[in-house]
Amino acid sequence: MNATKPLQYPPLHAESPFELRGNWGQTVPESDVREALATGEMGFLHSFTTGSAVDGPGVRVVAWTTGCQFRCLYCHNPDTWNLDHGIPVTLERATEELRKYRHGLKVMSGGFTLSGGEPLMQDRFAVKLFAAARTMGIHTALDTNGSLGNRLSDAELDTISLVLLDIKCWNPEVHERLTRMEVRPVLDFARRLASRHKPVWLRYVLVPDLTDNPLDIAPLAKFAAELGNVERVDILPFHQLGEFKWKELKLNYKLQGVQPPPPEIIAMAREQFRSQGLNAY
Repeated sequence: MNATKPLQYPPLHAESPFELRGNWGQTVPESDVREALATGEMGFLHSFTTGSAVDGPGVRVVAWTTGCQFRCLYCHNPDTWNLDHGIPVTLERATEELRKYRHGLKVMSGGFTLSGGEPLMQDRFAVKLFAAARTMGIHTALDTNGSLGNRLSDAELDTISLVLLDIKCWNPEVHERLTRMEVRPVLDFARRLASRHKPVWLRYVLVPDLTDNPLDIAPLAKFAAELGNVERVDILPFHQLGEFKWKELKLNYKLQGVQPPPPEIIAMAREQFRSQGLNAY
């Protein structure tokens, strides 16, 4: 693999994942990309952000990967869809970036979260970065849509302390309209995590007229409760913070003008999960 010069690229640290980035990986030869995906010795990252209190327990460092097979209508980071929008980062460099924060993360009962994009598009890089974090004694969390969970062996799952599982919608037709992908592999991965007693935080984005139907939320809540390993459910109200990215990238944004869900709809969704005995926020 050709050596990558970090100084060619912007800083890995970003103030926010909402920062628009793109095309930084287009200079990487295709052969190097294939080798990176096969070996995990290099990854493609949008950025590292610090201080998150919503991506797992405690205060978190989050690495945002690029590459995602979903095309969610409400995605607030469409600049992470394509792998070559990310900054090429060697595993060694990513590990050293994480090492800077290891003491502070332990003091603040936090840890490291790998998000995206979809991190399992770069599964070998993800596995090696999680292993490095665990070696440093850092709590690890994977934020995933779950559809590529079969890329991880059981032993590799064991390097992950917590899975933040984004289930977009229970209704198969709505899920496919929303993401262009099937929901079945996501639910299969959820069942596999349950069989291994892996702690899960379920994440559900509440979008008016798409994912706010009580008839779709109720069976998802029942399913989550029956799994037995869902520690909490986070209801994430839809927002428009990523709309500008769609415009900058010249993408067709179909949710323009859609308002965040009102408080009573958010409360309804939370109550659906709480009625099944789950901790919903």
